Amino acid sequence: MFGIYLKRELGRRKKAALVIALGLALGIALVITVNSVSAGMTQAQDKVLKSLYGLGTDMTVTKAQSAPKAGSSQGPNFKFDAKSSSSNKQSSDRVMTQGGQALSSSLVTEVGAQKGVASAVGALTLNVTKVDGSFTQGKAKSSTSSSSGSQQQGGPGGGTSGGGQPQVQGGGANFSVNSYSVAGIDVTNQDLGPLATSKITSGTTFTSAQTNAKVAVVSKSFAKTKKYKVGSTFKISGTKFTVIGIATPDSSESTTDVFVPLKQAQTLGDAKNKVTTIYVKATDSQQISAVKKAIQSNISGTTVTTSADLASTVSGSLSTASDLATSVGKWLSIAVLAAAFLVAALLTSSAVSRRVREFGTLKALGWPSRKVTRQVVGESMVNGLIGGALGIALGLAAAYAVTAISPKLTAQLGSSGGGGMSGPGGGPGGGGPGQQSASSTMQIALTAPVSLTTIALAVGLAVTGGLIAGAMGGWRASRMRPADALRSVS
Repeated sequence: MFGIYLKRELGRRKKAALVIALGLALGIALVITVNSVSAGMTQAQDKVLKSLYGLGTDMTVTKAQSAPKAGSSQGPNFKFDAKSSSSNKQSSDRVMTQGGQALSSSLVTEVGAQKGVASAVGALTLNVTKVDGSFTQGKAKSSTSSSSGSQQQGGPGGGTSGGGQPQVQGGGANFSVNSYSVAGIDVTNQDLGPLATSKITSGTTFTSAQTNAKVAVVSKSFAKTKKYKVGSTFKISGTKFTVIGIATPDSSESTTDVFVPLKQAQTLGDAKNKVTTIYVKATDSQQISAVKKAIQSNISGTTVTTSADLASTVSGSLSTASDLATSVGKWLSIAVLAAAFLVAALLTSSAVSRRVREFGTLKALGWPSRKVTRQVVGESMVNGLIGGALGIALGLAAAYAVTAISPKLTAQLGSSGGGGMSGPGGGPGGGGPGQQSASSTMQIALTAPVSLTTIALAVGLAVTGGLIAGAMGGWRASRMRPADALRSVS
């Protein structure tokens, strides 16, 4: 009887049922859209932080750069001798460690022994500044240039100085100054560190036997600029390296141009048994704060940076959109849902009021109030489920549209303290998280993934909306008496 009567009544009131269902559908669709976009924002932020940290890294340990002594040079000096005869082309490399004060390699073992630490890996970040000059008698020839770094030219006797920029001295010279980043990694554990966020798309990665081999993996963008391929050779400060692989970053652009074995990087940077960043993975993500405190208290003079610390430094349109999705979007969803529930309840109550004769007659025929209430609640539940289905369809369509369009968001990685120079995660002039004083901008494509949890939430909201509307309508119906039906007859 319940099912037959339910089907008949819903068929008679299709328009009213559709209005209630659409109201709930819009609220549920908005909730799904906001939740999926918020999830996309979280994924985008994770990509940004992953590019800084390295895959699987929970925190990093660094040491702030000491303030330079008064009167000391802020940058490397290059000297070229211009000969009075024939053309003279010269090239010079200057390798400097970046990303803060160097740490002893023994600290990697000490950090790895702390309670709650699953593994720890050291890395050394270098910045290679290459100066190419060309001289002729009495007249400077055009300079050569082939790097992603900045180019500078100086006239006779000219150069650049101050502010950490290379200083070049010489007469009758045209020169270019280019820089790129080099990361020395532990080839025996590549799951942590700068190379962990990239995949080898050409050639191979390092083997555990190449701890001191003169081989290199270069980033895709650097290889394209230099026209390198697997098997190409190049020199860094006189040491020849062979390219064995080309790495493509998982997201955005690589912040490191060249990867070499740690021992080779230590030799190039004159930093024997030194590292600039220690990448740490905790045994349990819930214990990251406790591990951070343990390292800070047991190993003095170090700076421990977690993903939570870095998240506050991300700005740009990604941060703005994330704030809108989590604050404005959340409250907008709540407001729309509340309005949808209220409208559904009022429309259901109004529909019950128009059915006074019907319900009064049913009571006169012997229907108890609970049976009438059950009938109204059943109708409202069906309306709620229909609204839920429509809302899920609309929400999925909106999420798909966002993913298909994939709007580009910018993430600006600002200063997070520390004493490094610039660049994230070992980028040019940088040495890892917590060591940035300049900003780097990344572009992230926004997606809107819909999880099963979000779908379950939508179904729960549909049921809730149906129950609220049914409760109000049922309460109104339960108060009707058979006499009301007689009074409604004109």
